Amino acid sequence: MTPTIGVFDSGFGGLTVLRALVERLPHAEFAFIGDTARLPYGSKSRRTIARYAVQSAQFLVQEQGAEYLVIACNTASALALDAIQEAVPVPVLGVIEPGAQAAQAASHSGDVLVIATDATVQSHAYAAACHARGLRALEKACPLLVPLVEEGWTDHPVTAEVARIYLDELNAAAAAEGLQPDTLVLGCTHYPLLRPLLERTVPPGMRVIDSAESAAEAAAGLINGRAAGVAGEPSGPAKIRCFATDSVEKFERLGSRFLGRPVGHVELIDLGG
Repeated sequence: MTPTIGVFDSGFGGLTVLRALVERLPHAEFAFIGDTARLPYGSKSRRTIARYAVQSAQFLVQEQGAEYLVIACNTASALALDAIQEAVPVPVLGVIEPGAQAAQAASHSGDVLVIATDATVQSHAYAAACHARGLRALEKACPLLVPLVEEGWTDHPVTAEVARIYLDELNAAAAAEGLQPDTLVLGCTHYPLLRPLLERTVPPGMRVIDSAESAAEAAAGLINGRAAGVAGEPSGPAKIRCFATDSVEKFERLGSRFLGRPVGHVELIDLGG
């Protein structure tokens, strides 16, 4: 039986999560929605973020037949996961808990660094998830990295210098607190495109955890586990349908960088106010 998986983001950075899902579940069907008319979510209240996210989740479940939901948005995962889980009758996974789980598995010192957008850092969701697993986590907002990724400067000297400054500041802060971090968590779905650059920038031996990969791994484990023993043969290569609430042309132009393949036609939809 072929599962239908809904993937939601406030923009198109979550296509990195979709890319990792397709690699692990190549015969599934996917519906991806980017709520591009209402981003950035980080400037909105928790109540508004939850309302927007629930609308997208219900669209994926009720109109696209999603049997599983992956919230490929760190802000929505941090501030609206409970509301989404209450609003739809299917399993819902975010990106934060899998990222923290992967950090726990990777770290030997128990000290973890997290880089993310300002909204995700302000939520302290990664710090809380890491603390619940016995880790100490130090978070830092890196607001310049998202626009650099969207500009296509993923291996550019300017981006390398910006990343170096951020990580130097973060490592200095960790040293001042007596931490010995050995793991860096990428807490934004844009950052996987910077992973090779960041791996060259971190201190030798530091592990870099891609929360998009971690979320996809967790989702694949859940879906494959539930599908075990179910009759039916895969229907063919993954089918992907993409939707956006605005900026369809930009989505189609930039989305291929994040998905690693052409996104194809993106359908414009209206989720209301």
